[in-house]
Amino acid sequence: MIDIPSPESTARAFEERYGRRPDGVWSAPGRVNLIGEHTDYNDGLVFPFAIERRTWAAVGMREDRLLTVHSGAMPEPAQASLDALDPSEFDGWSAYVFGVVWAMRERGVSLDGRVGVDIMLTSDVPLGAGLSSSAAIECGVALALNDLWDLGLSRRELICVCQLAENGAVGAPTGNMDQTASLMGEAGHGVLIDVRAETAEPVALHFADENLELLVIDTRVHHEHATGGYGARRRSCEEGAAAMGVPSLRDLSESDLPRAAEVLDDETFRRVKHVVTENARVARTAQVVQADGPRAIGDLLVQSHASMRDDFEISVPELDLAVETALANGAIGARMTGGGFGGAAIALIDVGRADEVGAAIEAAFADSGFTAPIIFVVNPAAGAHRDL
Repeated sequence: MIDIPSPESTARAFEERYGRRPDGVWSAPGRVNLIGEHTDYNDGLVFPFAIERRTWAAVGMREDRLLTVHSGAMPEPAQASLDALDPSEFDGWSAYVFGVVWAMRERGVSLDGRVGVDIMLTSDVPLGAGLSSSAAIECGVALALNDLWDLGLSRRELICVCQLAENGAVGAPTGNMDQTASLMGEAGHGVLIDVRAETAEPVALHFADENLELLVIDTRVHHEHATGGYGARRRSCEEGAAAMGVPSLRDLSESDLPRAAEVLDDETFRRVKHVVTENARVARTAQVVQADGPRAIGDLLVQSHASMRDDFEISVPELDLAVETALANGAIGARMTGGGFGGAAIALIDVGRADEVGAAIEAAFADSGFTAPIIFVVNPAAGAHRDL
């Protein structure tokens, strides 16, 4: 087990496991979604940023056709063959790794003549917290294989590979926001993603200029996208678009909501209302943060949380308490982040107030009988790259 993951410690762990130095170490970040939840698979707008928390992949080529992967967090190694990649046989967390190779093949990358690889993974991205630990694994491994196998795939192509791995191998019906943020992130910037237009624009967030930072409150209520309510919400969106006669909810604006209220049942309407209003909030946030600075986006974050709580119904009591307590203790804005049903909340706060706000949240959780949260600060960081 590696206490403090880093490029060099991951390389040493690889050497201890496999008896040789790796051919390189690559890393990819987790992400926080500043605003724009459940809009990505509706052809909409999202506004995440990459964070300092990363997954490192030390990778070494081998002479046969085997793929092996070992993780500091998952002591049992996993193995697959380049000649027998079947997602139905991928087991647990290793599906994120082997799924990338499978997705490369499905997207036309020839595996003929390729040698296998050994992989050692370490990470400080919390699992199940809504910070996209899965995309960090996928993107780090994909970038490593792209380099080692000399595939020449662009970042945009790698995003598609990683999304296919998540959808087809893992079975999670997610969009590509997480992979885009992980591969396209820039220090100090958010990534304004237009899913329909397939664009990813860096937008300066100016947190440091305004003496602000983002507090992450990991509720430790774990979620899994492959199960539960995520798929149900996606189906509701598809049904709502069909009933409204449009290809996707991106084609609706807030002026269409009165008609939607007449056409749709109450639950489907509220799902549609969230996506339509959330798209508008994302666009507004990107405009406001550039024109007026990050202190002006607080109300938009709060409105987003209310929409996810009341209309999309993906919050949980722990998330609501984290948001309410942060706001009551001076946060400029706060909301849950990620797919919902657990995970993390975020709060935009003044630098130097993390301990004070965090202590208030911890006390509120204790008073409510909730598991103690894990609380830490993140700032916008660089995307996936080679470290060693």
